[in-house]
Amino acid sequence: MSQTIYDYEMPLNNGELKSLSDYKGNVLLVVNTASKCGFTPQYGGLQALYDEFKDDGFEVLGFPCDQFGHQEPGEDSEIKQFCSLNFNVSFPLFKKIKVNGDNAAPLFNTLKQAAPGLLGSTRIKWNFTKFLINRDGRVVGRFAPTTKPEALKSEVKKLLSA
Repeated sequence: MSQTIYDYEMPLNNGELKSLSDYKGNVLLVVNTASKCGFTPQYGGLQALYDEFKDDGFEVLGFPCDQFGHQEPGEDSEIKQFCSLNFNVSFPLFKKIKVNGDNAAPLFNTLKQAAPGLLGSTRIKWNFTKFLINRDGRVVGRFAPTTKPEALKSEVKKLLSA
């Protein structure tokens, strides 16, 4: 698979199409999110990470997904409002997508191929799986839902200074 994440256009939460090539040269953290999950408080950690490093070329890209326990039942506007009211989320949120199966977003298929999970599995197991991408657009890490955003701070710093 020779595609990079920069080859994709994804609809933002408001429906506007966003070319991921707009993020070239930045360090990215791509996360599948949900509003009614035990890991939902990670929105706060993601926002804190974003606030700390956004001026250095770091972006968090949130992709709501309802494939795990129906934990993202809302419409895109409700998701945006929830994230804004509860966690002051200012990083980009995209339209709700699928990350597994026949209808999985091609972007996530590329991410999963580039960074398989435990025992080589490409399937995403739950909400808040995180993919860390360097300034060249290469996936350099995949992190489990249990990995808190603050635990990625040193990795992000290292990539930003590379």
